[in-house]
Amino acid sequence: MNDNSRAYNSVWQLRGDSWCRLEEAADRLIRTSTTGALKEQYAAICKDLLDKLTPLEPYWAYPGSLQFAKVQRLFSSGSHDKFAQAVSRINRALTTESYRTGDVDHAGLDDTDMFPVDPRTLEQQPISKRDQLYFEVLVVASLTEAQERALRNEVRSWRRPDDEFVYELVVVSSGDEALIAARLNVNLQAAVVRRRFSHRSARDLSSLSEFVDTHISDELADHQSPDERAQILATSLADLRPEMDLYLMTEIEVEDIAGRVGLYFRRVFHAREGVLELHLSILHGVAARYRTPFFSALKQYSHRPTGVFHALPISQGKSIVNSHWIKDMVSFYGLDVFMAETSATCGGLDSLLEPTGPLREAQQLAAETYGSRHSFFVTNGTSTANKIVTQSLVAPGDIVLLDRNCHQSHHYGMMMAGANVIYLEAYPLVDYSMYGAVPLREIKSKLLALKQAGKLDRVKMISLTNCTFDGIVYDVQRVMEECLAIKPDLVFLWDEAWFAFARFHPVYRNRTAMASARKLRERLQDKDYGKRYEEYLKAEIATPPTDEDLLNRRLMADPAKARVRVYATQSTHKTLTSLRQGSMIHVYDQDFDQKVSEAFHEAYMAHTSTSPNYQILASLDLGRRQVALEGVELVQRQIENAMQLRDAIDNHPLLSKYMACLRTSDLIPDDFRPSHIAQPLRSGLKNMESAWAADEFVLDPSRITLSIGHTGYDGDEFKRDQLMDRHGVQINKTSRNTVLFMTNIGTTRSSVAFLVEVLVKIARELDERIGEMGIEERARFEQRVHRLTAKSAAMPNFSGFHPAFLDHSGSGQTPEGDVRKAFYLSYTDTNCEYLSDAQIAEKLDAGGDVVSATFVTPYPPGFPVLVPGQVFSREILSFIRTLDTPEIHGYQPDFGYRVYTDKAIEMISPPVLAPKAVVVQAVPHKSAKADKAAGEPGNGVKAKQN
Repeated sequence: MNDNSRAYNSVWQLRGDSWCRLEEAADRLIRTSTTGALKEQYAAICKDLLDKLTPLEPYWAYPGSLQFAKVQRLFSSGSHDKFAQAVSRINRALTTESYRTGDVDHAGLDDTDMFPVDPRTLEQQPISKRDQLYFEVLVVASLTEAQERALRNEVRSWRRPDDEFVYELVVVSSGDEALIAARLNVNLQAAVVRRRFSHRSARDLSSLSEFVDTHISDELADHQSPDERAQILATSLADLRPEMDLYLMTEIEVEDIAGRVGLYFRRVFHAREGVLELHLSILHGVAARYRTPFFSALKQYSHRPTGVFHALPISQGKSIVNSHWIKDMVSFYGLDVFMAETSATCGGLDSLLEPTGPLREAQQLAAETYGSRHSFFVTNGTSTANKIVTQSLVAPGDIVLLDRNCHQSHHYGMMMAGANVIYLEAYPLVDYSMYGAVPLREIKSKLLALKQAGKLDRVKMISLTNCTFDGIVYDVQRVMEECLAIKPDLVFLWDEAWFAFARFHPVYRNRTAMASARKLRERLQDKDYGKRYEEYLKAEIATPPTDEDLLNRRLMADPAKARVRVYATQSTHKTLTSLRQGSMIHVYDQDFDQKVSEAFHEAYMAHTSTSPNYQILASLDLGRRQVALEGVELVQRQIENAMQLRDAIDNHPLLSKYMACLRTSDLIPDDFRPSHIAQPLRSGLKNMESAWAADEFVLDPSRITLSIGHTGYDGDEFKRDQLMDRHGVQINKTSRNTVLFMTNIGTTRSSVAFLVEVLVKIARELDERIGEMGIEERARFEQRVHRLTAKSAAMPNFSGFHPAFLDHSGSGQTPEGDVRKAFYLSYTDTNCEYLSDAQIAEKLDAGGDVVSATFVTPYPPGFPVLVPGQVFSREILSFIRTLDTPEIHGYQPDFGYRVYTDKAIEMISPPVLAPKAVVVQAVPHKSAKADKAAGEPGNGVKAKQN
């Protein structure tokens, strides 16, 4: 690859752009004079582009190796007119995707294909042969060109007009090329492995090194048996593309081989007898993923005549179509959405609370797609999903470790469950008034402190956000393994509200809750791990480690005791396809059936409507189908669009003057990045894989945090006044001097281009305005820029619960607080009063305590700086003052902060603690190196005497 390809992070865009450029160069080639330097220049461009496409094209069915070889021959022979025609036809077919009809011989010939379908006409389009859904099948076998052509013709001869699907073949001869094809070609839905294949390609694959890793060839060797190599290849393909169906074809001992390696394949066939059956199995396998049980049932219901003598007048649109005044509702939404409305909870439509039919099937398919043991649909958002999981697992008095910067639904869930909460501190990003994620050292220090206090048996759950709003992603498997080394039955709740898409990218997937749970379970069951643990245990017995040692080393969980109990909540509607509020709960809990299912069912019923929105449920079913069949492609496009946006901003001379895309190294301190790669994906896929395998935290490249301090606008002004009001650009999160752009599976290159246009327009107007400023106005502008780019006030840690809400049992003081007690105390008005900022500061200066009676959450940054029962601190007041934010939930400008009266606190305080007591505070985060130098365990618990 030449240097130009380094701007690409996925092959699909490199390939598409190369074909477009080749068509343009070929057209200019035939339009220039017969000789001369210009003609030679275009010929050189064509040759360069053909060389660039040569290592890529073997991994796609269209145009395919044979057609591409023909294009190369036309160019080499000097038949430039025919060469240009062939390239134009192929590029048209690729651009319009007309090849997906399966009629590759005529793809790209229809001029009408150049115009995309108007989405508004989709519901009126008749079903035709063109609606057959297209995919590609990988064949791993050593075939001659004649054998390959014969195989393709045979497969096409089996097609029937009423087939729902049509497919073409991609043939490779070696194991490493099979993995390359699976990584690059998102159209692949199945792979057929012939028992005998080469372990290593005879071709030079080095030009693909930026995009793929071919290390599998090191595991495959000639001395291994065909069965062993087939098994290794199947395992590698399954790790890379778990959604693909795998089939094995063998010439001998088919029954015996099926018994040995059938676990790794959907079916095993005899080469001579099973070819047609293989074809039918391939179609059936894709059809199984294509099924949408609930959506299909809902469509069928909508076409049935019914007599409604129940609730819901809107059912089948009857209260609308007979109205004189709201018929425009039908013209806007369409009739089908009302035809599908029902309050029926039985028959073909099933009940969400007690699913036994299509809804149950839909949820089972979701579990298969997302890699969970159980999946549950939620129709009122991940806020409710978080409360369901918390209530099903946590009982009053249980101790829960909770990320302080998590979504407010977790805080409310803890209150409802009656949990005693220990808040975990994330590392601060003072320059941007944001927090990152919670270091593993912080988590371990809290668990070890609880162990010392004799309270480890009461610790039930830890809840963390993966990934954070700003894109910080945990090493999920490592966090769980090391926590289980201290508390073997700890339950994990991973809030993946913004991370549902991650399952469908081979690098992202390894840092998701469900994939990590499965891998951790396999790791604990592995015999080699058991042997390593025995050696680890012997070393600990010989030299018992101190808590400081445990904080600084990687811990191993006891495979005989550790239980993998993992829950993930995901907002399908936020990052995948679903109607608003469509979410899912995914469960990988070894003890779910024995210990949780009944409580989970009760919690699910407590928080779920008995009249759920069937359109949301159907959209969850359809969204699952989409990612099961094209999730890999959609997520790759999402990431590439994000990287193109980064490049467009950082490489633009005017934009880079006022704005900058924050890098991984800006958002994740070096202490948490042993790879020390500042921008992993920008330096190649291999670097991304390396960083995501080694670093404690990584950055989701589909999130672009834009530093805007040099514009003089704060985050809220930039979002409201510049992006939304003027240009209609919608974003969600801002901080003091940043705005967050998020690409998703619906982002297009055109929308990226539009955003770049908007940013350039803002920057150009700003540049012109600055150039016309007078001396005083310029000074005020520079002062504002300095305020936005200088460090803000120190980011406050959790100041601690007041002793009245602390648990004083056990042999040592630990910081868990009773949030429910603190919350409901405020329901009696006489227990509360309002104090202004100045009054609180005055009381703190006098040595008194001020205790918050409510959640106080500034927007931005959007996390609660105070929770009920928490004591105010000078650091918190200073931080809120410097935020300059227009919106603070829990604060009323005319009255101040709602706090508890001294009398209320004295009334509920234990006599031994009143009126003054020890308030537990968390030590601010420091690096392990700094902790060691200070002689402290780091992020431990200190007592402050008030």
